[in-house]
Amino acid sequence: MDSGWALEVMHKAPYITVSFIDADGKAYGLPLSLASDDDVHWYFHGALEGKKLEAIAVHPEVCLSAVTKCSPTVGPKDGSFTLQYKSAIAFGKAEIVENEEEKIHGLRIICERFLPKHMEAFDASIARSLGRTAVVRITLSEPPTGKRKQYDKEGDELKYGRMETI
Repeated sequence: MDSGWALEVMHKAPYITVSFIDADGKAYGLPLSLASDDDVHWYFHGALEGKKLEAIAVHPEVCLSAVTKCSPTVGPKDGSFTLQYKSAIAFGKAEIVENEEEKIHGLRIICERFLPKHMEAFDASIARSLGRTAVVRITLSEPPTGKRKQYDKEGDELKYGRMETI
């Protein structure tokens, strides 16, 4: 699926798994709450120290993976066991944000995505916790791509090019 479709999956996913490579060359992936307001820069936050930040310091290249509409099913026409899903994958470079204004921007778009009804508490929260919060920006190095397996109401698989939603 094209990058526009993949970006939609990334924006709708409840979390995005970010995979890092640590200092020992071992893979380290975990689900994180990412948000973006320009489809190129994706932000997450966390503690000021830890394995994620250590990995970024030695290997800033990361892989992002998002999944939505994931449900086990029996193929409507052939009875096969399968999984319906929408997924996206993207690659980028992670950097710890040092600029206070950008840190606040990243935290704002995260909060707007996940807690939009509580934005009145944002400024007070920033005042309390900005100094003890790390913000990481992932800049995508290329447009994301996507895959899906979905069936229409007649039980036919929605192959590439059929953009109907279910």
